[in-house]
Amino acid sequence: MLLGLVGLLVPQRNRPDAAALGIAGAAIAVAIAAVMLALREGPRESTLDWVAFGDLQVTLATFVDTRAVLMALTVGIVALCVQVYSISYLRGDERYGPYAAQISIFTAAMLTVVLSGDLILLLVGWELMGACSYLLIAHDRGLPDAPRAAVKAFLVTRVGDVGFLLGIVLLGTKVGSFKISDVLAGVGSLDKTTVTIAALLLLAGVAGKSAQFPLHTWLPDAMAGPTPISALIHAATMVAAGVYVVARLFPVFAASPAAMTVLGVMAGITLLLGALAAIAADDIKRVLAWSTVSQLGYMMAALSVGAVDAAMFHLFTHAAFKALLFLGAGALIHVVGSNLLSRMGGMRKGMPLTFVTMTIGLGALIGVPPLAGFWSKESVVTALADRPWLGTAALAGIAITAWYSTRLWLRAFFGQVPKGVHPHDPPGDMKFPLVLLAIPAAGLGWGAYAVRHDLVHFGPELVLPLALAGLGIALGVLMCRRSDPIRRLGRAGPWIASGFGLDTVQRWLVVEPVRALARIAKAIDTSVVDGVVLGTGQATRAAGSGLAAWHRAVLPRALAGVLAGAMVLAAAGITLNLVGVW
Repeated sequence: MLLGLVGLLVPQRNRPDAAALGIAGAAIAVAIAAVMLALREGPRESTLDWVAFGDLQVTLATFVDTRAVLMALTVGIVALCVQVYSISYLRGDERYGPYAAQISIFTAAMLTVVLSGDLILLLVGWELMGACSYLLIAHDRGLPDAPRAAVKAFLVTRVGDVGFLLGIVLLGTKVGSFKISDVLAGVGSLDKTTVTIAALLLLAGVAGKSAQFPLHTWLPDAMAGPTPISALIHAATMVAAGVYVVARLFPVFAASPAAMTVLGVMAGITLLLGALAAIAADDIKRVLAWSTVSQLGYMMAALSVGAVDAAMFHLFTHAAFKALLFLGAGALIHVVGSNLLSRMGGMRKGMPLTFVTMTIGLGALIGVPPLAGFWSKESVVTALADRPWLGTAALAGIAITAWYSTRLWLRAFFGQVPKGVHPHDPPGDMKFPLVLLAIPAAGLGWGAYAVRHDLVHFGPELVLPLALAGLGIALGVLMCRRSDPIRRLGRAGPWIASGFGLDTVQRWLVVEPVRALARIAKAIDTSVVDGVVLGTGQATRAAGSGLAAWHRAVLPRALAGVLAGAMVLAAAGITLNLVGVW
């Protein structure tokens, strides 16, 4: 955080200092997390009194356990890769200085959420992430879609954050403490209604940050931001925050069957909606964005059945392969000059490193063994065995994921190279993050399985998921042989790619009514409130002007006015005297 704030003071065009501060901040975070992981100490909590509101004490509390350290390490590694990658990707950008500083602050905000031991401190990091995401998505002022996407992300997540704030206040006031350990210990003493209301309010914030239905619509549009920012948001910050918070506060949600049901339904819809939207998208970044929405659905589905470790396992593997895919997509865009898959093709020979690393990433996304995604996704599917309807959605998602991933792979790397395009791998500082992220994308599953054998159960239950993945790959290959299959969707293609028109529904159900109310309020303010004020002023001015005119009258008319006034006063006096006598 400190290096990020210092970075804001660096002149915008001072790239070396800005890059050094940004890389140093991420590297320090990685080093500290790695040391903490190596020490493997038990859960540790530290508390420092901050401020008191009556009987409520707010503390600067931190809580560190293995899950928090792994999450911090993941955040640090992805942030480091993004900082290094951005040096060449944003070469020539005059606003690189604040960009690098904002990434550092964004990373610090996520680490605050991860390591917080107090709900208020967690909320500070949560809100700071929202502010930084707005700035980073809107970084490229030359793109008209960037400011609009930033505002949308800010407002949609803000809707959920209102509920998140109310849930925190409700829990803190009912338990008598905002300290997370106290809240989790006191949940059992609360009545079911209070717990359910608090859990549902927290879920509103989680749905906004982690792009869950129906507050997911901001995430695909956030692709208007720079590609490295897309990697950061989709892999280790922002969207991962909601998943982590549910895992961190899981006893609160587990105490409410209604909240767990809502979480499961929300996850199932999100899982399928994101996967289906990805099959019709032509923009490579939007394909990956919808894929993120779908994979977040898998994580939430695991949480809804109490499989916290499986959800976090998939979060870690997803962070590796999705960051890799976004940065690989950035390398493709850098060469082609377009985000559209329809303008790509034949890149595998001229971009061998990008081809190999993205193949690893896409294989992990599909769940091809023995890549990381295979282990984590199968742990999620296995956990959903007792929830048939949710398990069925997860299995369908596997086939659809394999289909759109295969289509992306074939459209980008095979076929004919577009005219005027000269494929080449990116420069060294863009290659390093691709190679670094490809390692956990390929081998993280093996490492996790070596430590936790219970995360994946090898047996007949894996046959169906693998068969569905193979079916999706085969269909992708067959349907892409002659032309891009999205052309066969016709007019339905753009509608599906937009997320089945949910943006339109939200516009008519929420945006337009709010605008109408705003217009009515404006009309009342300008016509009634302002009208009364302005009318009073005009009437006063008119009366003053009339009196001034009388004061400026010529002598004969002034004398006549004085005599008339005297006669009126005399008549009034006589009348009052007679009435009083009578």
